[in-house]
Formats: sequence, structure tokens, C-alpha cells
Amino acid sequence: MTKTLLIIRIVFIALSAAAGWLVCYSVTEWDEYRLLATFIGTSIGLLVVLVDILLKGFSLRGLSAITFGLGVGAVISYVIGTSPLFEQGEPQTIYLSRLALFIIVTYLCTVIALRGKDEFNLVIPYVRFVPHEVEVPLVVVDTSALIDGRVVKICETGFLTAALVIPRFVLQELQRVADSGDPTRQARGRRGLEVLTELRRLKQLDLRIHESDAKPGEVDAKLVFLAQSMRAKLLTTDYNLAKLAEFHGVPWLNLHSLGKAMRRELLLGESLEIELLKPGREEHQAVGYLEDGSMVVVQQARAFLGRTVTTEITSILPSAGGKMIFARLVGPNA
Repeated sequence: MTKTLLIIRIVFIALSAAAGWLVCYSVTEWDEYRLLATFIGTSIGLLVVLVDILLKGFSLRGLSAITFGLGVGAVISYVIGTSPLFEQGEPQTIYLSRLALFIIVTYLCTVIALRGKDEFNLVIPYVRFVPHEVEVPLVVVDTSALIDGRVVKICETGFLTAALVIPRFVLQELQRVADSGDPTRQARGRRGLEVLTELRRLKQLDLRIHESDAKPGEVDAKLVFLAQSMRAKLLTTDYNLAKLAEFHGVPWLNLHSLGKAMRRELLLGESLEIELLKPGREEHQAVGYLEDGSMVVVQQARAFLGRTVTTEITSILPSAGGKMIFARLVGPNA
């Protein structure tokens, strides 16, 4: 893309220089100023390219907001300028007043439109890139959810059918964390960027990058506002952000809550296939773990360490880390 833009800019400057040279053919009096005309054409081309470079990062949303602001300002100034307020008076005074009114009103409307460019999708809903009558569920993804990483597996299963919206300021925050001098923060940031790359590879996933800006201290408030304006849900593992979203009436999805809801409900007498990983506290015990981290203590199983055995649950005790399950061997290993 960068090479293509460079070629286009060089061709544009060359055409501007050629245009300055060719203008002299249409005006015979300018024959002796061809070099000056070529210099002027080249300068104009360089000036336009410089403006193009300065506008780097100016998004389509910003351009649309400016266009909308100019249009609204022109309409308002026209309505006021043709009102009875300007029927009496000197023509020159009326002209200058209308000119000042047009400049001031269009400026104010443009500034207001730029400041509220995130609300602009409520007026022209192009952010979804789909027809307005088609409802597509949207989920705005927080930085913490990307760093967590479990969202990839959830999307791979196909249970999350909504389109994932990644705001631009979330990507910038991830980049800042990845560039941090703290090794722990750096690892977290790089993990988030890797998760984003994995999400991009999922062909069945509708992943969208939302062009929106936010200062470092405004990220949480901006996420809530963005989800609210887009009528989307917020995917996060940040408890404080979730409570802020709840306060503003924004539905939120918490991966920790999903993990707890997906934990298997075990009953007494139920059979378990468990791999015995280490000895228990008692001489005859062996310990294994379920997928959710629950500890399973198997009686009379010390001799089967390193093997997968069939057990039967005899008791279940709650613990700080989840559940502690006691079981006994059944089947051929009993």
C-alpha cells in the first residue's frame, strides 16, 4: 500500500508539472515563462501531496462528520439569511452579515460534528457495513478479554454468533502494554495481540475494527459509550468495567461467569475417568484434577500414579479453589 501511494504521488507531481508547462501553449503571452509555470505546477503538486501526508490518520468517519457539519451549517445559515431579519438594510451590510453568518455557523456545526463523530453512526449507520434493516448482533471486545484468550476457543466452537467489534483505541492500548518496560505487562500485551491474530484467522468469524479514538484515561468510559451507541454487548473480564456497563444499562458478557456456568455438576455415585498425577496426603491416596481445576482424591490408588483410572464419587466438599472430590476405584483397578 505504501509503495502504491508513493507511485501515485510521484505521478501526480509529474502531471502537475506537465500541466504548468502545457498551460503556456494555450496562452501565447506566457511562452517565455514556461519554466516558471512548470515550477508553479510542481509546487502546487507538492503542496497537495503535503496536505495528503498531513491528513494521514484522518478517518472516513471524520470526513463524513465534517461533510455532515458543513451541510447542516450551510442549511442553517441559508434559512437564517433568507429570513425577515435581513430584509431591511444596506445591501453591502446585509451581504457581509450573511457571509459572517455562513462562516460562523458552518464552523460551529463542523466542530460539533467532529466532537460527536462517535454518535454519527446513529444518523448514518454505516459502521455496521450492512443494510440498516438487517439486525446483526454486535459485541464490543475489551482489552482484558483479548489478553484472557478464551474468546478464541469460544469463537472456534461457533457458540458466539455475534460480530466482534474491536475499537481502534483497544488496539492502541494493547500496543502500549506490549511496548511496556515491565516484562509482565509486556507479556500480557503480546498475548493480546496474538489472540487478535488468531481471531483474524477464523473465517467464520465476523471481526470488525471500529475507528474510534480515546485517551488512556477514558478507555473504560469510551467502551461503555461505544457499546451503548451501537446497541452492542460488552465482552470483558474486568469487574469494574462490567459494573460501569451495568450502571449505564449496557449488557455485558463475562468470560469468568461463562467458565463458572460451564463447570460440570457432579453427583454422588457418578463415574469419573481421571488421570492420577501425584500422591495424596495419606499413604494410600492419589490425586488428579478435572478440567475446571477441581481436585479429585482417590482412595487406595497410590499404586496407579501416572495412569488414567475409573473412579466413583463418594463425597464432594466445597473449597476455596472450587470443589474437592473424594472417590474410590471401580472396575478392573479396584
